[in-house]
Amino acid sequence: QVQLVESGGGLVQTGGSLRLSCAASGRTFTTYVMGWFRQAPGKEREFVAAIFWRAGGTLYADSVKGRFTISTDNAKNTVYLQMNSLKPEDTAVYYCASGGVSGASYATTRGYDYWGQGTQVTVSS
Repeated sequence: QVQLVESGGGLVQTGGSLRLSCAASGRTFTTYVMGWFRQAPGKEREFVAAIFWRAGGTLYADSVKGRFTISTDNAKNTVYLQMNSLKPEDTAVYYCASGGVSGASYATTRGYDYWGQGTQVTVSS
């Protein structure tokens, strides 16, 4: 089991920035990829970004490229999501996720085994 705890959400104005953190504990040695997803009211959970835990490669959704940056501090078992130039459409609950090696796409929820409880991000216009 891997436990994930997100923090850093909040209310910000359009154009502002936030940094989300996700601390992992438990059997983290099984982790191959860490991801961020978000879910707005009435919508499906959607992929935001992912990072390969040891290799360091990254993936981003087109909607956040150039504005969001995913990074890790492996010593702290923590993954971050730096969000800049925030827009009202970024408003959602943001979830951290971890997954092992699998044949599933890491840009979909099927690529992940463990999920955090979520943190609310609200961008006011």
